[in-house]
Amino acid sequence: MQKTTNLLCKPALRFKHFSRKGYALFSCLGREVLICILSVSTLSHSRADGISVVNETSDETLSLKEQKLDEVIVTGSRAPLTESEAAKIVSVITRDDIQRMAAETVNDVLKTATGVDVRQRGGFGVQTDISIGGGTFDQIAILLNGVNISNPQTGHLSADFPVTLDDIQRIEVIKGAAARVYGAGAFNGAINIVTQSPVAEANTSQRQSYSPLVLSLEGGSYGTFGLSARGEHRTGKTTTLANSLSASYKQSDGAVRNSYFRKSTAYYQGGTAFRLHKSSTEASSLSWSLGLSTMRYGANTFYSAAYPDQYESNARIFANVRADLTPFSGIIGKTIHLMPSLYWNRNYDHFQLIRHSTKGENFHRNDATGASLNAYCNWLLGRTSAGFEIRREKIWSTNLGTPMQEEDYFKVPHYDVNYTKSKARTDVSLFLEHNILLSNFTTSLGVMANKNTGYNDSYRIYPGIDMSYRPSDRWKVTASWNMAFRMPTFTDLFYKSPTQEGNIGLKPEKTTSLRLGGQYRTTGIMAQVGAFYDWGTDMIDWVMYSSDDIYHSANFKLDNRGLDADVDILPQEWNNTFYISKIHVGYAFTDQKRHDDVNIYKSNYAMEYLRHKLIAILDHKVYSRLFASWQFRWQERMGSYILYADNKSTGIAHPYSPYALLDAKLSWKERHYEFSLSLNNITNTHYYDIGNVEQPGFWLMASAKIKL
Repeated sequence: MQKTTNLLCKPALRFKHFSRKGYALFSCLGREVLICILSVSTLSHSRADGISVVNETSDETLSLKEQKLDEVIVTGSRAPLTESEAAKIVSVITRDDIQRMAAETVNDVLKTATGVDVRQRGGFGVQTDISIGGGTFDQIAILLNGVNISNPQTGHLSADFPVTLDDIQRIEVIKGAAARVYGAGAFNGAINIVTQSPVAEANTSQRQSYSPLVLSLEGGSYGTFGLSARGEHRTGKTTTLANSLSASYKQSDGAVRNSYFRKSTAYYQGGTAFRLHKSSTEASSLSWSLGLSTMRYGANTFYSAAYPDQYESNARIFANVRADLTPFSGIIGKTIHLMPSLYWNRNYDHFQLIRHSTKGENFHRNDATGASLNAYCNWLLGRTSAGFEIRREKIWSTNLGTPMQEEDYFKVPHYDVNYTKSKARTDVSLFLEHNILLSNFTTSLGVMANKNTGYNDSYRIYPGIDMSYRPSDRWKVTASWNMAFRMPTFTDLFYKSPTQEGNIGLKPEKTTSLRLGGQYRTTGIMAQVGAFYDWGTDMIDWVMYSSDDIYHSANFKLDNRGLDADVDILPQEWNNTFYISKIHVGYAFTDQKRHDDVNIYKSNYAMEYLRHKLIAILDHKVYSRLFASWQFRWQERMGSYILYADNKSTGIAHPYSPYALLDAKLSWKERHYEFSLSLNNITNTHYYDIGNVEQPGFWLMASAKIKL
């Protein structure tokens, strides 16, 4: 049984085995707890041997104080470790947290995470740049159930998630260089969206009651309308077969001129749990998924304030198959977990600088295909894991890549235009990790060997070490040192327009990251603090060298340093009848140091980071089944944007102004239905998050949900 909690960000906890230690129950209070072993193949997937059960209402949740709980498993390494053993802290936003928020998209949810920077060009997550710890949107890995869905064309399109909020079980946020765990894309961290798994344990007594069909309807300001449906079906007793399917549609006229959008998603998951042979002590599983998302939107001033009538459309198709196998359990005396995975992502992008005009028009199609294998086992000297990933990226375009032979041209779907350029590269990564586990100390040492045919044919080594020390059951201190690198995107290398020029001579980014952290947990209180310093070499940014220049992609040396802290007060752990369920306060500070001597007039991304970010959240009961959630966010961004007059540049760089936003959500929750009212930007604050893209003022959304 899972205990849904009110913590905004906390380690994901999962059962491993029952423990008689006095602190075992205490360590689980106020945390997300999943009864299962989490088999982590962080390059390929993140799933459990059994279903991750998630209760829909507090009526279905048993008090943790009435249960026998065990040591728990956290993510963050290539092999699973218990919460007390883990050398790294992974922040988690739970399903319960998401349902209480005044959020319409995954991107809205991530705005409440300390240390995460979310810059939206359009409302409702139409196009969003997500970064961590002062980095850029291209420097994090975007994962869906552990599968890398980052877009090799540009990180601008990576956060186009094909799932709805109802699909999501939790969101994992990994801060800092994590290449040796998540691959080369995790240059400055990773965001892992974990959906509700339809796969159940072979032991049906551990299944959760669920709603076979959930229907949602919403509407609100700016002509916004949306509907969604999610269904789930399970069969079998000794061998379980499960399927889930969701679909959604949303549209809006937009808050400003030419900011409308039309968005559709569909997501299917299937899986089965079984035992490979009678002697196996643990269940194996096979799962598969297929997703589709399409979006068409007015891109008012998205890439240049000189062109207010820009237009863009995107489509994404992806599929993957993954397994968690224990073929040697009981045969050689040790359980060896094998976790293979295959995936394929295809992305289409159509951009018009002027709507219904061929001026500045671009068409792109890119494919990312990958295969990976992760394995781990326990032995006398600790827990060891090893694996590999091969990822092939290729783009066909009218703008990006090198010229194709004319006989290789092929038509853009639905348009009388040919793809005339292309580029391909293959990334190979090998992984090895060993965990030394002592009573109050853990050391996790790992290394990634990587080569990319887009750079050279040599392997490069990126090591890392994570350590944790637990002086008592309540305290935990961590330290990490890791190295990572990132290949330039195809846009960084090749994009060319009247206002932008790529650079085919760009070098891959490289970083060395040091992180220190501490955590304190007692009844009703959880506190966490962290500090970091990242030494960056050959960092990539789009810059202008003078006021009349165009943007160039260039390498430079840049260090990021900062700290973040979170405090959660959970009064219901002292008294479960208390009306306030959570008070959360989080703060992040980031500073940069650039070492190059070249003067830069304007940075477009890397040096437009959040200097300060303050988050405050209050969740409480209003009356009976009426609940309220209040979210306050204040942030100050470094950098500037160029002022325009009559769609022409004035050459004046205007610094970003600090701003504060207040959101709220009122919800009436019953077992089979729910009504909610979301009030966003209650103070009607006028602000800019990126460039000259004006953000929505006050807007209101009402929604209804039925569970059949």
